[in-house]
Amino acid sequence: MPNGSFQYPSSSLGIIIFRFKEQIDMHVIHERNQEYTGADGRKSLYDLTIPENWNGKIVLFVHGYMGFKDWGCWHLAGDYFVRNSFGFVAYNVSHNGGTTDNPIDFPDTEAFSRNTYSKELVDFDCMVALLRKRYKTEQWNDRGVQDLEIYAVGHSRGGGIVALQSGHPHISKWASWAGISSIEKRFPEGEALESWRESTYRYVKNGRTKQDMPHHFDQYRDFEANSKRLNIEHYCRKNNKPCLIVHGVDDTSVLISEGENLATWTNTSLIRVENAQHTFNASHPWTSADMPEALQEVCRETLLFFQS
Repeated sequence: MPNGSFQYPSSSLGIIIFRFKEQIDMHVIHERNQEYTGADGRKSLYDLTIPENWNGKIVLFVHGYMGFKDWGCWHLAGDYFVRNSFGFVAYNVSHNGGTTDNPIDFPDTEAFSRNTYSKELVDFDCMVALLRKRYKTEQWNDRGVQDLEIYAVGHSRGGGIVALQSGHPHISKWASWAGISSIEKRFPEGEALESWRESTYRYVKNGRTKQDMPHHFDQYRDFEANSKRLNIEHYCRKNNKPCLIVHGVDDTSVLISEGENLATWTNTSLIRVENAQHTFNASHPWTSADMPEALQEVCRETLLFFQS
């Protein structure tokens, strides 16, 4: 195993086993499974790493639908940015179905059923506030950093959340990785919608855990009540922050046409990743020490954008 590599927990709450102490010494802060309080006062977890040669910028990573911070090789993507002097934080949205005791296997299906896009916006706000508070109270600026800059990255549904938060006063840049361009299109239509309304719950199979994940109709009611705030096109057209839109050409979960929409609305060029599906050819669990080539390309493009 190469110097500085580690074993990653494959299920339930685990502890990273570092093979070499040098990996720890490279970091000013290296924390896993720290608690934060998100929407509706629900506690969830986040990881934070700040390198010795920190440049004062933190990448805030938002996972997607039925996702979690420990999925696949997101940790390797985080390592990539840390090696290039960025801080990196990834968190579980508060109602993703995980708990603080078991953040991976989705034991709390009731919380999952009550998740909404509005709650994920609150979670994002909570994480930004937490980072800014820690920056001030823990005197991270003693390292010569005058002000904290937060760069947001969202994958899939998380890309939609990041786009909706593009006007956040404390976000300097943002990137969408295979991000959705419409929340309305995520919901059933016609008879399927009415059936959901009448039965209150609909179910979607989780391919990883094989659970039938419940979706309460309140998810759609929240969208109806907050449709303007949840209009991704509206916020993209208003966007005045530097942004990057990346999408896999072979994505069948979120079609590349949605990436084209985002690029058009933000007046940017779409970065097309050839031979790449929705997760840029990563999968869960991920046992390799290296990211797939497609995700490496995404990380390189994102790093160049953040450094520009």
